[in-house]
Amino acid sequence: MWCFGGEMAKGLIWATAEDLARNRGRVLSLYRQILRSINSPQLPLSLAARLAKKAEVRAIFLLGSEERSLHNIDDLIDAGEYSLSLLRKGEIPKYIQ
Repeated sequence: MWCFGGEMAKGLIWATAEDLARNRGRVLSLYRQILRSINSPQLPLSLAARLAKKAEVRAIFLLGSEERSLHNIDDLIDAGEYSLSLLRKGEIPKYIQ
């Protein structure tokens, strides 16, 4: 489906440029918060393990940046927010273990 004139059509499943721009700040903020949380002294990680986890996070966000499905983008953001909540509790999310 295509969206013309900048309006979001009902049932549109592919992200428009406006949708991507609207999520940009939220995604960048989430990315930075996750990277900062990996540095937390609560996590039982060595320096090498922290650097490896940060590289994994970068790779996940890089792959996610190519996603164009609205539903998948929402799912990725939800997964990122859940992972951030675990990191703040001092736990390592399984998908980056």
